[in-house]
Amino acid sequence: MQTRKKYIFLTLLASWLLLFFFGGDQLRRFAFFSERKAESQRNWPHWTDQSFLKSFADPEELQSDGDPSVLSPQERRVAQLSIYKNSRCRMETCFDFSRCEKHGFRVFTYPRDRDQPISESYSKILTSIERSRYYTPNPEEACLFVLSIDTLDRDHLSGQYIHNVDEKIRGFPLWNSGRNHLIFNLYSGTWPNYTEDLGFDIGQAMLAKASFYTESFRPGFDISIPLFPKDHPQRGGERGWLYQDSVPPKKKYLLVFKGKRYLTGIGSGTRNALHHIHNGKDIISLTTCKHGKDWERHKDTRCDKDNVNYEKFDYQELLHNSTFCIVPRGRRLGSFRFLEALQAACIPVLLSDGWELPFAEAIDWGKAAVVGNERLLLQIPSAVRCIHPERVLAFQQQTQFLWDAYFSSVDKIVHTTLEIIKDRLLQHHSRSRFLWNTLPGGLLALPDFSTHLGDFPFYHLQRGSSPSKKFTAFIRATSTAGSLSQPILRLIQAVSGSQYCAQILVLWSCKKPPPPSGKWPQTTVPLTVIQGSSKVSDRFFPYAAIQTDAVLSLDEHTSLSTSEVDFAFVVWRSFPERIVGFSAQSHFWDTEQGRWGYTSKWTNKLSIILTTAAFYHRYYHSLFTEYLPVGLRELVDGLAACEDILMNMLVAAVTKLPPIKVAQRKQHKEAVPQQVGREDGDAGMPLASPAWSPPSHFSQQQDCLNQLVDWFGSMPLVSSQLRLDPVLFKDQVSILRKKYSHLDK
Repeated sequence: MQTRKKYIFLTLLASWLLLFFFGGDQLRRFAFFSERKAESQRNWPHWTDQSFLKSFADPEELQSDGDPSVLSPQERRVAQLSIYKNSRCRMETCFDFSRCEKHGFRVFTYPRDRDQPISESYSKILTSIERSRYYTPNPEEACLFVLSIDTLDRDHLSGQYIHNVDEKIRGFPLWNSGRNHLIFNLYSGTWPNYTEDLGFDIGQAMLAKASFYTESFRPGFDISIPLFPKDHPQRGGERGWLYQDSVPPKKKYLLVFKGKRYLTGIGSGTRNALHHIHNGKDIISLTTCKHGKDWERHKDTRCDKDNVNYEKFDYQELLHNSTFCIVPRGRRLGSFRFLEALQAACIPVLLSDGWELPFAEAIDWGKAAVVGNERLLLQIPSAVRCIHPERVLAFQQQTQFLWDAYFSSVDKIVHTTLEIIKDRLLQHHSRSRFLWNTLPGGLLALPDFSTHLGDFPFYHLQRGSSPSKKFTAFIRATSTAGSLSQPILRLIQAVSGSQYCAQILVLWSCKKPPPPSGKWPQTTVPLTVIQGSSKVSDRFFPYAAIQTDAVLSLDEHTSLSTSEVDFAFVVWRSFPERIVGFSAQSHFWDTEQGRWGYTSKWTNKLSIILTTAAFYHRYYHSLFTEYLPVGLRELVDGLAACEDILMNMLVAAVTKLPPIKVAQRKQHKEAVPQQVGREDGDAGMPLASPAWSPPSHFSQQQDCLNQLVDWFGSMPLVSSQLRLDPVLFKDQVSILRKKYSHLDK
């Protein structure tokens, strides 16, 4: 028994000794780490293992990691749930589709309160909506509502912050918990953590917001918009910086950045590390901490040197001469630098983790930007060097397309937002991503016309297809006699003799009824009379009877031969996106009057083809009627020959290309006076005017031109010196060798 107790005692003693020798060190280390852990919570990042591993990081660069303004993922989720109480909203659950069934997609803006301050940027947004084709002043017709309260700047430290928004919107009878409402916002949250708090309950409203965080973004419901400055143009906007004849094979700099550096707080981590990739040769990365009132109190050892280097380079020069531009996050995810890089054709390299890119629902940013990772900054230089030059040029071209199509003005940003929402309502008539990401862009490719690419005039080259081989002759008759004149009879016979003519439509715009069918000439193609009104804009209405791709627009007094029609149509089939015709006009800048001028004199340049004798694609009828606001069509109806100018400006705005003039027979001068603005030596016109028009009509055309320029925001017309003639035209060879022999007669 005693022996047994002795063995038990020895076993316990041995176990205690083993625990002391092998486990005591671990216990001491555990106690050490526990103490250090408690200390690290108070004074992080003084690393617990600093005695074992040497730190190669600058302690000042690590200060931001422990900044209390940086929210943890859990804290961020809690903040988002408190802001977006309806975070699971989707179009199917938080949008009333029934409001859009009767009157279609119509947008109502709340009446503006004169006592309520409104920023310049928000005023532009409201103006863009009121200028759009979807605007309605009647809330009963509205499908979508936009507040007149300025919600763009929700930083409560800002002077433009609007207080008590919750109380104000609850008093609106149309608010309905935000249902069918759209709220615009550019800045949310404030120092130090810049959360996405708007300071009021948005309810079930959609958000069109800049610097959208992906975790709070509601896909298919919210819309991410770009951050734009207050001086961003209302309409039109400046062109991109990349031109066809100015594409260098290689720019001076590969990768550049010049901007602020935040010493502490959110957004400081990435910008503090940008100096690591600067090599002073083809990679320029410049930062300055010289901003804010008390920057000297917070400056670090790098500030003075950085500030000196910062002043050595001009920002605009860097944009012009660099292939890639770094676009890091600032205090918020988005920055003005994003749009600046797009316009400059400097491929954006995005370093803003978690940013829902603008209009990403429609735009394929993988074709225009490099999306990097903030934690992998040092890999960016090698990554962009590996991109093939052909791919670089494709990126640059896409930046220019996206800038011009969606971002160059407030109008385009707002209209893109509205079109995306409309596509959600009518998904069977929505645009494909191909339409959004290919010229001319989603705003100018109307899904109401068609969703089939072959029905548009822009995509034949990409698809390897051709437009239809027939055309529809569309003649507008305005004779006051109410009977058929000799010119229109000759015109019908000449057009019907074309091998490419499918049908003839006559738009009867006379007060008297059209002649009976027996009075019309017999033709080999169908002839249909459509009763119209006195409005000249009716000639561009999308009539269902027009089934061919090509439309030959004519006036009843136009004089053309069959050969002229045949040749012009053959030319048009090679350029289906343009206007192809006979009579050319041009525009010019009148330095004396400080406005645009309009002339019909013979010049070496042309920018307008009169639609009294011209081929174009039938899609432009839909674009003219459905895309342009009613006010422009009313302007056309009130000014002489304004419809020609508007149609040419519309097509030029879409294609960025000039019209094409084709050869015509030598015309004998008629005894009747020439049309408005015609003088001896004027551009030959294959028609004779039936009556004299007062000179005041010519000034009306100039007024029309300048009013349209104001609406478009810039001059869209493109000048050209090109005229296309048939082979052997006017050559001293036998007439039998010429395909279009009648053109020489």
